[in-house]
Amino acid sequence: MIPMRNLVAAVVLGGLAACTAPTETAAPDQVARPVERVTPVVPEPAPPAPAASPESLALATYYRRLQNDLLAQGLLRGDGGGADTPFTDTMLARNFIRIALYDEYVTDGEVLRAQATQSRLRRWDQPIRMSVEFGPSVPDGQRARDRTGVAAYAARLSRVSGVPIRMSENDPNFHVLFLSEDDRAGYADRLRQIVPGIGPSSLRAIMNLPRDQLCIVIAFSEGGSSSYAKAVAVIRAEHPDLLRTSCVHEEVAQGLGLANDSPQARPSIFNDDEEFGLLTTHDELLLKMLYDPRFTTGMSIMEAAPIARQIATELTGSGGS
Repeated sequence: MIPMRNLVAAVVLGGLAACTAPTETAAPDQVARPVERVTPVVPEPAPPAPAASPESLALATYYRRLQNDLLAQGLLRGDGGGADTPFTDTMLARNFIRIALYDEYVTDGEVLRAQATQSRLRRWDQPIRMSVEFGPSVPDGQRARDRTGVAAYAARLSRVSGVPIRMSENDPNFHVLFLSEDDRAGYADRLRQIVPGIGPSSLRAIMNLPRDQLCIVIAFSEGGSSSYAKAVAVIRAEHPDLLRTSCVHEEVAQGLGLANDSPQARPSIFNDDEEFGLLTTHDELLLKMLYDPRFTTGMSIMEAAPIARQIATELTGSGGS
């Protein structure tokens, strides 16, 4: 049995603080000055990462074996799809409706429960300021790789979707957290700080992540709006490099509004069969569709379906099939 890659849920919050973009100022004119001899300041070395618990070490071993098993089966593909994965405009439109206009999970009391449910078109109507945060256990080398990888992927998603996305530590509204089992155990207060008013079901989903849940993203809207205001993605730090990158690709893309999975979507990361580990050409088209101006945030399936068929035909250059 292949573990579930992710849990993604759209959650409505009341009273989120308004987010504003930082003001940029022009750099002052440069003036030549005499060179001064300055004694270089040597930064204090970073504190060593705390020793991992037996639980975290066991997870790292499990996920390393899982990645090897998936690769041995020809899964976690990173080629984006090809001649063996054709799709038509009809298939693309169908997959868009299933992935963008259904929720994968519903809130049941204080628990998020798996149940595909019709929703409305959700997306970001404001620029995204994305930040990357690491738990104390994550070593420096892994931090550098992940920070660079997230920044490059964010730039790609911005080009594809047209959504302004930039890396920023100034009032971020999309948080990508790399946390080990040990880190996450003490992260509840930090999550409440990141998302004031976070509900018990969302907090529980992050804090009690089971082993077969590889990663998670939860997007939050204000009041009754369908427009996202915040998102938090949690990536397990115990994952080996490819599995960790794969989680980043799916969680961040789903946090843009492609909230569901579909077993019929191919080639796609929005499919729990793990065939593809990295964003595909098909998935890029889904993002283009999601942020096409012909859609309006909050549209129902009935309203969005004919527009989806039209855009899918245009994107595939097909007259229908």
